[in-house]
Amino acid sequence: MQINPAFLYPLILAAGLLQAWGPPMNGALQKSLVNPWLASLLSFMPIIALLFCLFICSPKPLPTLEGIQTMPWWAPLGGLAGAGAVVAGLMFVNKVGAGAFAGLTISANLLMSVIIDKYGWFGAEVHNLTPGRMAGCALLVLGVILISKF
Repeated sequence: MQINPAFLYPLILAAGLLQAWGPPMNGALQKSLVNPWLASLLSFMPIIALLFCLFICSPKPLPTLEGIQTMPWWAPLGGLAGAGAVVAGLMFVNKVGAGAFAGLTISANLLMSVIIDKYGWFGAEVHNLTPGRMAGCALLVLGVILISKF
């Protein structure tokens, strides 16, 4: 899928805005259903249904046998990482607040992401850990401390 670069950053920003809705929505779901595992399962059902419908509507390209055989063993586990974030959100967002929860998860995400970039883990392109990147991380962490404290 080719996306015009002029739309790339706005789409990423929109995804980030929508992502902030998830933990409070999941927190309300968990509050209503009580059981965090049932709430997590129910939270994923619309995602699975939507992706299934999109695949049925646009099934190509299909993977090749070579692509499947050369896929790293850990590649399909990305969804488990996302599931961990969903479960944490529905269990803890009501305890710390949406702002603190988002700040903590985004900070942790950013800190891990710059480490992934530095070492090129998971096939990512290497990006050096520059003083500017470190300062950005420090400022983000400081912002989270301020949001959480006040």
